[in-house]
Amino acid sequence: MKKGKIVFTVVIIFFILLTAAGIYSYITYEQGRKEGEKDVRPSDQEQLPFQEKEVEFGEIKVLLIGNDARKSGHGRSDTLMIAYYNQHTEQVKIASIMRDSYLNVAGHGMQKINAAFAFGGPELLRQTIQNNFGIDVNYYAIIDFRGFPKLVDLIAPDGIEVDVKEKMSSGIGMTLYPGKQVLHGKELLGYVRFRHDAMSDFGRVNRQQEVLSKLKDQAMQLHSMVKLPKIMGLAQSYVETNLDTATMMSIGKGLLTNSKKLETLRIPVDGSFTNDRTEQGAVLRIDLDKNSEALQAFFKEGTKEN
Repeated sequence: MKKGKIVFTVVIIFFILLTAAGIYSYITYEQGRKEGEKDVRPSDQEQLPFQEKEVEFGEIKVLLIGNDARKSGHGRSDTLMIAYYNQHTEQVKIASIMRDSYLNVAGHGMQKINAAFAFGGPELLRQTIQNNFGIDVNYYAIIDFRGFPKLVDLIAPDGIEVDVKEKMSSGIGMTLYPGKQVLHGKELLGYVRFRHDAMSDFGRVNRQQEVLSKLKDQAMQLHSMVKLPKIMGLAQSYVETNLDTATMMSIGKGLLTNSKKLETLRIPVDGSFTNDRTEQGAVLRIDLDKNSEALQAFFKEGTKEN
């Protein structure tokens, strides 16, 4: 066979494979989207329009809001994180903000930070974080906890190994017993939501960051790359976001193909808060200067090439 014919044949084969991959991606995306639609209930919450900051230097910050009150509008955010992704360094970071952090919420005075979501949706939450910590975000994603088990089982079909330190049962609708074990979707949801041990919400934040890190490791495996379109389709049914599908796919591919360790931070940092009780209940009075400095430094370090 002449060289020209060989090149032509290779190009045709490549084109066929590319077309097949596109068709497969569309089909699996639609499968995930339709599967999630069976369980979706629309939110009736009126909220402020989100004033996102334009992405600069390839640095993307996404406000992650865990919520399970969509059947009657947005309640107080159950989980609050800021996810950071640098498109150049492929660095991934997660900062968790304790939901009992006592901060000034515009128009509502001093409140727990999770109340900002109930008062004004993700935009008021964005404003609260910017006003108190000097950090702005580009996007938001409200994650319906009903979708968490399905997404986990799709990403990690063989489960995630964890070490349950003590018996967990109160408030999670199941009982988890102490010891190292492999947990799947529903059990992992209980594991990350439990907050009735000696560490209270601090222990829950630690478990959430632990599971996210392990899920990222699982997602890097080949089967998750193949399943990425279906994961995105399923996520669309359980995630209310201003991220467009193309950006979501871009971030997803970046997360699945880089091997860098997930870096985490908890706000308030150690030694920067006191426990108190107000008319809102138990709160964390935090040192804003110290925590703002820690949060800003955490994200700034993500701009460095490793």
